[in-house]
Amino acid sequence: MEQTTTFAILATKSSIHTRIGQAGAMKTHKEKYGLTLVEMLIVIGMVAVLASMVVGIAARINNQSRERCIKTTFTLLEGALQEYYDYYKAFPDPNQPHNPPYPTHSAALYGQLYDTPSSRKIIDKISDSLVKNTPGSLELTQIYDPWGTVLDYRYVPGNAFPKLISAGPDKVFNNSDDIFNR
Repeated sequence: MEQTTTFAILATKSSIHTRIGQAGAMKTHKEKYGLTLVEMLIVIGMVAVLASMVVGIAARINNQSRERCIKTTFTLLEGALQEYYDYYKAFPDPNQPHNPPYPTHSAALYGQLYDTPSSRKIIDKISDSLVKNTPGSLELTQIYDPWGTVLDYRYVPGNAFPKLISAGPDKVFNNSDDIFNR
């Protein structure tokens, strides 16, 4: 009989500890459900900071790819200008009167390079998204930079090599973000 009584006492103690442990666990478990307003605001703030970093990095990468694109275009145009020079022993003069007249220096450059067979082969390699024209009208064909601004072509007869200028990301000439061929 002693063994049964001892067993019964142990069983009672065991069930008391189990019930107390379960009650404590249930109480703790109930407190872990849900988030406080402060926790939610912290998470939202962290997500906003990470999102702004990703947007900033993506914008910079996009700008770098556009800068590489314009430099590649400048390289092609320099090759076409060199072919033009080899053919005529002079660079295209944007200020010289042309027949038909060109509305901009970029259109004058494109028209003169296109009229030279060896230069035409090179400028045909420029991305179609950067060469825009009115259908059927060569004199309105102009070369644009990746930001959508017409390139500027400057040449003073007697100078070493013409300047090609992109207005850059802000689309305004004559400031610090302009991109030059040389």
